[in-house]
Parts: sequence; C-alpha cells; structure tokens
Amino acid sequence: QVQLVESGGGLVQAGGSLRLSCAASGIIFSFNAMNWYRQAPGKQREWVAGISSGSSTNYADSVKGRFTISRDNAKNTVYLQMNSLKAEDTAVFYCRLGVTGNWGQGTQVTVST
Repeated sequence: QVQLVESGGGLVQAGGSLRLSCAASGIIFSFNAMNWYRQAPGKQREWVAGISSGSSTNYADSVKGRFTISRDNAKNTVYLQMNSLKAEDTAVFYCRLGVTGNWGQGTQVTVST
C-alpha cells in the first residue's frame, strides 16, 4: 500500500525558510518521479516543483530561485526547501507520486507579514 506522509510545515515570517519532507512507503521510491503541489485558500491546487527518478528538477515560475526540490533515495524521502517565503506562499502543500499517483495528506505552510 502506497503511503506518502508530509511534514515540516508551520508558521514563518515573510522572508523566512522552511523545509518540507515527504516520506514514501509501499513503492520502489528511486524508480519514481515526485512532485510538490500546493493549494491556497479559495484557489485550485497548483503544481510547485518536480524531481525525476534521475533527479532532474523543474519549478513553477512563481517559486523558481526560491524553492529547491531534492530527494534522498536511501530514506525514501523528497524534500522542498523553501527560502524567501512570501505571504502568497501560504497554502497546504502536498507531495504526489508522479503526476497521476497517490497524494499525501498535506502540510500547512503559513507565511505572516
């Protein structure tokens, strides 16, 4: 059974940093691309960043240069390092297996001004 568990969210001041983690189980993690999405209040869920099985990365324009996605296959974990956070980054962040697979339960990120 595939399970994705996010952690690391919280309340941070604008300009601060957070690192989100997503621990996966029930899959051969190293074979799979992983993605981070977010959903702000009243808005649709949007893609944020992705990392391939070979560790190639891609980012939404809104986070490029501020967020970094990475993976540790030995720990079956994907990370999202978020720097220079803005109020508009406030959202529930979700990790996803590939682009059609399972979702995690989400972790809340709140950026205060």
